[in-house]
Amino acid sequence: MTDSAVHPLVDLHCHGALGHEFGRDTGGSREAAAHHRAAGVGRLVGSLVSGTPDTLVGQVATLASLVASGELAGIHLEGPFLSEERRGAHDPSVLTNPDLSLVESLVATCAEAGAPDALVQWTFAPERPGSGELVAALARHGILPAVGHTDASADVVSRTLVEIADACGRPPLVTHLFNGMPAFHHRSGGPVAAALASAARGDCIVELIADGVHVAPEVVRMVFETVGPERVALVSDAMAATGLGDGAYTIGTLDVEVAGGVARLADGGSGRGSIAGSTSTLADCVRWAVEVAGVPEADVLTAATTTPASVLSP
Repeated sequence: MTDSAVHPLVDLHCHGALGHEFGRDTGGSREAAAHHRAAGVGRLVGSLVSGTPDTLVGQVATLASLVASGELAGIHLEGPFLSEERRGAHDPSVLTNPDLSLVESLVATCAEAGAPDALVQWTFAPERPGSGELVAALARHGILPAVGHTDASADVVSRTLVEIADACGRPPLVTHLFNGMPAFHHRSGGPVAAALASAARGDCIVELIADGVHVAPEVVRMVFETVGPERVALVSDAMAATGLGDGAYTIGTLDVEVAGGVARLADGGSGRGSIAGSTSTLADCVRWAVEVAGVPEADVLTAATTTPASVLSP
């Protein structure tokens, strides 16, 4: 494998490491960021799961200070405007329709922390009422809307991706393709069909979590061969257990059990809950994509460096 020091990695979607979840406190967030940097990530976006407005304001303030100091490349809001049916490891009690006042509040919080452009992407479900207004508001502030955790039809997703591209003047993101959305079916293609068709045309970028848990190797290979590495952004989706071992953790307000390196919501200890992020760094994902999925190394490096960098520096 090519040394990641030669090709600094860019991770657009990462929730933490070493027992720390981004946004909980400054010290822990700084340690989590340092862990990913030591694993070869040159530019790292700190992701926040869905929370109450007050919680998100506090977490964004914490991370904005790290953006201002250069320790993070930006902040990703994953929710709270998500589908309850496809919520994954997000607390259903805090999910809501788009709230433009929250957008303005978080933008103001970043400005007060000395990082006015800290918010770089925001995941939402386009079937939620008010999504059109949300896209326009995010575009005004230079925040890239990302479609994800959605139960929408292919038509709704296709239309939304076009609306985002028109509003922002650049390709939108699709948050961790296949995860947090209905499975692709030949009589109901859903978000997966819409995203793959859009990416194949060069009109969007799809995130992929290549950790050996979220997506099968043949599916990862199919996506690269279908849309090309210029439209794939490998992401870690790493949560707090990254860099540690099996055991009990949390993501947002929800309890998580990690067993065999796989993080799932703790459903009475059964291990049958939703996948709750990964325990891999982006460097781990790069190695797996090459050595297990069999994607050419040059393509994997493009998807872990050049493509996500284009999102941060359009």
